[in-house]
Amino acid sequence: MRNMEDKIRKALGKAPADLLLKNAKLINVVSGEIYETNIAIVDGRIVGFGDYEAGEEIDVGGSYVSPSFIDGHIHIESSMLTVPEFARAVVPLGTGAVVADPHEFANVLGLDGIGYVLQERENLPLDIFVMLPSCVPATDFETSGARLSAYDLHLLINEPRVVGIGEMMNYPAVIAGDHDTLNKLHVGRDKQLDGHAPGLSGKALNAYALAGPRSDHECTTVEEAREKLRLGMHIHLREGSSEKNMRDILPLVTDENSTNFSFVTDDRHPLSLITEGHIDNNIRIAIEAGLEPITAFQIATINTARFYDLKNIGALLPRYWADMVVFDDLRKPRPRMVFKKGVLVARDGKALFDVKDVEHTYIRGTMNVAWLYESSFQIEAKSDRMRVIEVVPDQIVTKHTIADTIIENGYAVASPGKDIAKFVVIERHRATGNTGRGFVRGFGIKNGAFASSVAHDSHNLGVLGTNDADMLKAAVRVIELGGGQVIVSNGEVLAELPLPVAGLVNDTSLEEVAEKVKKLNKAAKQIGCKIQDPFYAMSFLSLVPIPELRLTDQGLVDSKEFKFVDLFV
Repeated sequence: MRNMEDKIRKALGKAPADLLLKNAKLINVVSGEIYETNIAIVDGRIVGFGDYEAGEEIDVGGSYVSPSFIDGHIHIESSMLTVPEFARAVVPLGTGAVVADPHEFANVLGLDGIGYVLQERENLPLDIFVMLPSCVPATDFETSGARLSAYDLHLLINEPRVVGIGEMMNYPAVIAGDHDTLNKLHVGRDKQLDGHAPGLSGKALNAYALAGPRSDHECTTVEEAREKLRLGMHIHLREGSSEKNMRDILPLVTDENSTNFSFVTDDRHPLSLITEGHIDNNIRIAIEAGLEPITAFQIATINTARFYDLKNIGALLPRYWADMVVFDDLRKPRPRMVFKKGVLVARDGKALFDVKDVEHTYIRGTMNVAWLYESSFQIEAKSDRMRVIEVVPDQIVTKHTIADTIIENGYAVASPGKDIAKFVVIERHRATGNTGRGFVRGFGIKNGAFASSVAHDSHNLGVLGTNDADMLKAAVRVIELGGGQVIVSNGEVLAELPLPVAGLVNDTSLEEVAEKVKKLNKAAKQIGCKIQDPFYAMSFLSLVPIPELRLTDQGLVDSKEFKFVDLFV
């Protein structure tokens, strides 16, 4: 109480504030105005606006000052960075908070994966709020490293930084009234419930919304987003590294409904963070597409804070934390200074804080794979026609296509001339030996193989290539690394990125990870790959909840009908 009494005295101007930000063009996301003022700060909180004395003054010279940005839905693991290193990457971009779903860590490590995020977020100039993963495993069509029940989620739901239940992607189970699935939603009834229902419409969507999910980040068209908006769902405008849906949905945003939208990135690659940015990138794209700047800043801040009931962030108001971004160009904001609780934590794109070295030895090894041979990758030809997964550029959806089988010595093989590569998914959590085999069109590789321990959502070992020898070499090298991404050609490792933390994350710096990713991309081009970010594209080829055709360690899945299908027609 005494501390509040002191703040009130300073708000009244009877004693100096700690910090005064002078000559600011304040972006008030609550009133929807931009005006010049000074901002007084005490103990990291805003106490008032106008003429104040302060122990320290910073004159921003007429620059714009907005609340720090909030990412409404992200999987930090997809950055392939540790949590502290992720903070060092995004804070200089103006991000003050993220709503993280540690779905990937949980699918590999279970509750230990969620605990890792909750532990590693401490003492960072970035608020990390956690949505508990609802789908571990995402479906019963694949083998994950863990299984979380409603009881498991109940153990963590009352943690202060846990703000709800994460994306409910098993929408078939929801609309079927599956008891265990509905229990998971019930656990989060007093907090927030995120949805994930690509393409769901009509009465099925009515039933899904009735069950509780209140948001969706999977809309790809205005029509889909409008139908969900009309049912009261909060629409996440997504601009990730592979999932770029924002421009298609922005025409739906109006003055009358803009409070029902937030910016999200979902999955953000290290090179994207360096070359494009984070939520600041969403803001620039939205304004360039015709959205009013004040509306874009509201979507980036207060809308998300209100939807997830995040206290005292998302706006610059008395009592709110002084989480602020200073920049010069309203239409193309690029943060010049970033403050966290009144402390300058980044300037001109550089972090002014150090991240501690993180000890990961308590996280168990996760590459537990049955012995592999070249024959592990062979596919006996059973027909002259086969199903092929066809990638869609810049999207995570795929097409379910039929192609002629190329047969050699009784086995179906890749056909580089027809842009058809072999794709194999090997279970890596329990050494079961489960192996799914299929074919993919759209990568363009002429020789060699890729292998990766990142494969949404259960993160089994994915191997894509033109010949079995290189596929075996790449797979074995990923296992030796304790998880990672590898490119092999003619028996030689061309490039690799170790991911020793859960087979998902590297424990070095953003710059080092980005450099290794560049080398992977360069090596991919060497073997003819035409996809700009091949490992990201490959990582989604096992993602069963997204249409149309997927491959898991258990086999080929029709993701529209939610059933296994034969490779051969």
